[in-house]
Amino acid sequence: MSEPVDVVLVDDHLMFRAGVRASLDDRVRVVGEASSVDEAIRVVRELRPPVVLLDVHLPGGDGGGGAEVITACTDLLGETRFLALSVSDAADDVVAVIRAGARGYVTKAITGADLAAAVQRVAGGDAVFSPLLAGFVLDAFGAAAGDIATGDDELDRLSAREREVMRLIARGYSYREVASELFISIKTVETHVSAVLRKLQLSSRHELTRWAAARRLI
Repeated sequence: MSEPVDVVLVDDHLMFRAGVRASLDDRVRVVGEASSVDEAIRVVRELRPPVVLLDVHLPGGDGGGGAEVITACTDLLGETRFLALSVSDAADDVVAVIRAGARGYVTKAITGADLAAAVQRVAGGDAVFSPLLAGFVLDAFGAAAGDIATGDDELDRLSAREREVMRLIARGYSYREVASELFISIKTVETHVSAVLRKLQLSSRHELTRWAAARRLI
């Protein structure tokens, strides 16, 4: 079994942090906690964990919440990845932390097992979004890029099935969820994802999400 992923848990509610600790399985190890912007910045810079589970709304600092924490740790983004974990599903909150540099956003309705899986995926370089929130990110980055994917030569390289898989992966679906949605095996999903990344000359799901977002493919 692989080593657990070390995380710092940032949330201003002690009971919620305790609940997350109790819900996570042995794939994740909580090595530090923080309850405010200032404390989070200090703890993250001290421990430099692979992943930070970060609430969007936090007291302290200049009022920027989770996005402010990420911005203050920009120089660590190569070794530390931020995964937003919030009760909020507001588009402004989602887009703010992603623009700051977060690698994903999930809501507090997520199960402990799914959260552990999300942490592992983010630690591995993937972007992870609750399916209902991914559209906010795709719309925001697509609008910023001003790039509509009509007649896109790169998109034309993909088969119809590869496009279906690509869109679901870009929305934050897991391989298992894609398999269930399209009535195919997980192994087939993996094969299609590998083909998509190869054809588009991308190296990770995170890059694929940004690629899809820039072309407003959802």
